[in-house]
Order: sequence, then structure tokens, then C-alpha cells
Amino acid sequence: MEKRLSRSAMIFSLGFVFMLVCAVGAFFYGVKIGTSKTETKYEMKELKSAAAKNITPYQQQDLVSFYHTVFLPYREFQSDWDSAMEEFAQGKAGSVSSRLKELAELAHTKRSEAASFDMQKSPLLGDAQSNYIRSLEQFEQAAKAASANAKSTDVTKLQSSIERLGSYQLAVRQALAAQQAYYTAMMKWGATVEPDIPSNYTTPKVLEIKKWSSLPLIVKNKLMADQLAVREQLTVFYPQDLTSRIDGFIASGQPSKLNLKSVSAIAELLMDTEAVRSGDFTENRSKLYKQDLLPQLPFFS
Repeated sequence: MEKRLSRSAMIFSLGFVFMLVCAVGAFFYGVKIGTSKTETKYEMKELKSAAAKNITPYQQQDLVSFYHTVFLPYREFQSDWDSAMEEFAQGKAGSVSSRLKELAELAHTKRSEAASFDMQKSPLLGDAQSNYIRSLEQFEQAAKAASANAKSTDVTKLQSSIERLGSYQLAVRQALAAQQAYYTAMMKWGATVEPDIPSNYTTPKVLEIKKWSSLPLIVKNKLMADQLAVREQLTVFYPQDLTSRIDGFIASGQPSKLNLKSVSAIAELLMDTEAVRSGDFTENRSKLYKQDLLPQLPFFS
């Protein structure tokens, strides 16, 4: 009887120990699995966060897409507008009313083109697109208003009459604000490519020549877009054309001869004397900017 009980007790003890070992093993296995899942989840979160940081809203392809789908339609309209204004100023226009109606229709067409591609994922390019679209809408309104009054206005005075229209003045401000945003987006793109390029740069009250000369080209272009926006005047030339004329002017030693201390003073002098032309940048790029970084856009070629 004692032997049977002893054997039963032994079997019971062994069974209890075995169950205890299994339970402890299952516990630690569960902890390991849970920890592994938590670490994997955390690692995936970190990878997603890192990937998000590496995605910039100002990639070169976005700048190129904006150029062709938004900027170019606007510039094509502006070129036709400038030609018409020159015709009016010289008294060469045939049917003024018809010409203005054509400009209104062209503004409407180019506005639709500029709105056909969504650039809103890149904040500055989205702002630039919105402003170019609004600018073309206001140009359309200005052309229609001028057309209605064309018969009672001397053709040689038509341009100055148009420039007094509120719709025209708003169109100019919006176009220049759009240009500012586009060139700022270029600078932000440059900051992701070269560490020496700042992602933000505000023009100081007085930008001295020495400081200007140390700035990257892409920052200089952004500052000249700012300068043109402050001036509130449409120009045939681009900000980079003004940049190259300033750098050429500085290289010639003229600022010291004329006692010019700031870059804004030089810019105003060059614009007031109509010394800046479209194409100045491309003409001088190989001489002045051999190593400077720029996005691969047609107007830089």
C-alpha cells in the first residue's frame, strides 16, 4: 500500500513539475513573441518616419512640371500682351478692340492650361499656381474693360489707360507673387542638394555688395524675384537676367565709381536705365556661373 502511494505521489510530482516547466516556457515564449512584434512595429514606424523626412515637396521634377504646365502658359500670354502693348504705344494696332478681345480669350485659354495640373502637394508651387491663375483671370478682365472703352481712347494712350485699371494692377501683383513663390521653391530644392544653400533667406534692409557676392546663385535669383515684386512692374526679363547684370556690373568696378553701396541701389539703376535684357543670364552664365547649382529648367539653358 505504501509503495503504491509513493509511486502515485512520485508520478503526481513529476506531472506537476512537467506542467510547471511547460507553463514557464510558454510564458517566456509569449513574452519573446510580444517583444518581437513590438520591436518590429516600432522599427516600421521609424522607417516610415525616416522615409517621410527624405521626401521633399520641392523635387526637380516638380519644378520642371510646374515650368511646362503653369509657368510657360503664363509667360506665353505675357509675351503676347507685351507685344500688343508695344503696338498700341507705337500706334501700329489695327482693330484695337479686336486685339484686346483676342488677349482676353488668350488669357482665358492660358488660365485653363495653368489649372490643368495639380501642383498643390508642394506648398510654394501650389501658391504660385494659384496666383498665376488669378493673374490671368484679372488680365482677362482688364482686356475686356479696355476693349469696351477702346473707341473713346487714343491708341497711343491706351497702355497707360490700361495700367490704371485695378484689374491690371492686381494681375501684375499676383504674377509677381507667383514668380516669387516659384523662385523660393527653387531655393528650397537647392537646400536639399547642397548644404551651403539655405532653405530660407530674407533680404536684409541693406544688402551690401560683399554679402551679395558670397551668396549662392539660386539665392540671388530668389532675392531678385523679391526685388521685382516690391517694384510691382512686369518685365520681359527674368530674375536671373537681373542677377547676371548686377554681377557683371560689380565685376566691372562701376559701383565704387558711382558710390553705390547696396545691391538694391544697383538693381534700381539697371532697371531704370533699361540696362537689363531677356537673355542676359544665358549669355553670361559660362563666364560668371560655371559651378553654380540650378535646376534643369529651359530658361537657365
